[in-house]
Amino acid sequence: MRAAVVVTGTEVLEGRVRDENGAMIGAHLAAAGVSLTRTIVVGDGLDDIRDAVRLAFSGGVDLVVVTGGLGPTHDDRTMEAVARASGRSLVEDPAALALVQAALERVPVRGPHAARERGARKQAQVPEGAVVLPPAGTAPGAVVEAGGTVVVVLPGPPWECRAAWEDARQVPVVARVLDAAGGGAPRELRMAGVVESEFMQVLDESDPEGRGLVVGVCARPGELEVTLRPPGPEADAFTALLEARFPGAIFSRDGAGVEEVVGRLLAERGEALATAESCTGGMIGARLTGVAGASAWYLGGVVSYSDDAKHAVLAVPRSMLDEHGAVSGPVARQMARGARAALGADWSVAVTGIAGPGGATAQKPVGLVYVCVAGPGHEEVRELRLHGDRERIRTRAATIALHLLRQALAG
Repeated sequence: MRAAVVVTGTEVLEGRVRDENGAMIGAHLAAAGVSLTRTIVVGDGLDDIRDAVRLAFSGGVDLVVVTGGLGPTHDDRTMEAVARASGRSLVEDPAALALVQAALERVPVRGPHAARERGARKQAQVPEGAVVLPPAGTAPGAVVEAGGTVVVVLPGPPWECRAAWEDARQVPVVARVLDAAGGGAPRELRMAGVVESEFMQVLDESDPEGRGLVVGVCARPGELEVTLRPPGPEADAFTALLEARFPGAIFSRDGAGVEEVVGRLLAERGEALATAESCTGGMIGARLTGVAGASAWYLGGVVSYSDDAKHAVLAVPRSMLDEHGAVSGPVARQMARGARAALGADWSVAVTGIAGPGGATAQKPVGLVYVCVAGPGHEEVRELRLHGDRERIRTRAATIALHLLRQALAG
């Protein structure tokens, strides 16, 4: 089974809003074993959306998922564009109108009644013969067939899109496509401490594609994400080869991120964590609290950006700050100790550094970062020399800190 995704919205096309829907749909399709052939991002123009949907059809796909451009305003044109691309009339659907009106009753009344009614009727227009999806917000989605292709139309706001996609998957024509794909989600490995060129050398030497294994690799800050299709004996053999070539580098065999792995290790040990962050500004805490159930093992964190905060909250001595500076090994160590003591945690991780573009000296350049991991019988300070812009340095520092913590917990 093959599919294409069309993401609409001038704000997405121009980079003002990051696309979350295409990635979400792509991940779900991959998990179902559906091959995603292309993702098209297009603006709000009616003809542009119509042409993008037609282009998606031209690839001979079984499923097209279109997101965005549903709503009451003048630039919400996706339903009309899909109707034109599929050769159907755009009609007001009574069931859709009832759903929209029920949804609007939950929204505070704004503007004149006539405008509200026009908006409701616009959102109730769908391609003739479409199956209407109930709205999570106020705009219904739809499922329509065009020749041999099933088209799913979903709203743009990510939480509405996710809810509508779950409903769409239950529609018989969509379920048939997904069921026919036969599952076969790829195996997802995550590796740390391996650069892409080293991985590619192993790939060239072993030629897994010659044995029917499709290997994908995506470089992320401090990590490699590897997908193996199909899962099975060849995927097992290639995984074993990677383990032999890069001992200890594979930290996840199910696609879990390092923050999830850290959480699992803490839960297994029955221990709790605190964080102290300066240059990363809460990035580590945000990643940890993104894991469901993190409250069982993450107590909290301190963003001690200023020297005063480091001293007042984490008990970093003034004399230490004066002698070594805020970006130093001794200060990172004391930050970790202070967070551990302040929150009563078993473990702590602390980060302090210079992310740039200013604040550097000849002795302490941009990219100098110190990380400390502290726990029962363990205290380690690591100096990092990172490269890139401010955001890349901060992201890499957070990722490396989490990996140092993971290694310490794994023991």
